[in-house]
Amino acid sequence: MVEQAKLGDREAFTRLAFELSDHLFAVAHRILRDFDAAGDALQVTLLRIWRDLPSLRDPDRFEAWAYRVLLRACQDQLRRQNRQPRTLHLLAADAIAADPALAIVNREQLDRAFRTLTTEQRAAIVLQYYRDMSLPQIAEVLQVPIGTVRSRLHYAKRALRSAIDADSRPTTREGRTA
Repeated sequence: MVEQAKLGDREAFTRLAFELSDHLFAVAHRILRDFDAAGDALQVTLLRIWRDLPSLRDPDRFEAWAYRVLLRACQDQLRRQNRQPRTLHLLAADAIAADPALAIVNREQLDRAFRTLTTEQRAAIVLQYYRDMSLPQIAEVLQVPIGTVRSRLHYAKRALRSAIDADSRPTTREGRTA
């Protein structure tokens, strides 16, 4: 199918895009933390894939290449978002918690912590924990050595812990806890 799409077959490309779209959107959403931005990144990704598909050298690596295109679109989207005022978008909880209020607080903390990560760190975290990719697969998608993937994951987890810990500390004013 990739070979057919590479030769300009729109129907083959439509089937490829349909098969990948849900996965690409989910990764974009996890990185960007915003449905609209993820949709925009997906559209840009599909357009870039269609435009650049004839230059793809190894059709067997189509999926990894598509993720790289998506990650570049997410980086572009994050640059645009950084120029605009920040808003917080709450995501639906993946599992029902015993205390819904606590689940919302935890989700907000995680969201704030995740936003402190670099795009490269976000991508590594999402690919490992959401897409369940192995380190070699992540290295292939990101086109970096496995050691770099390990490093990004290590520093991303450390940054998340630090940000959550800092967010959990009570603020003080004039010697009193607020």
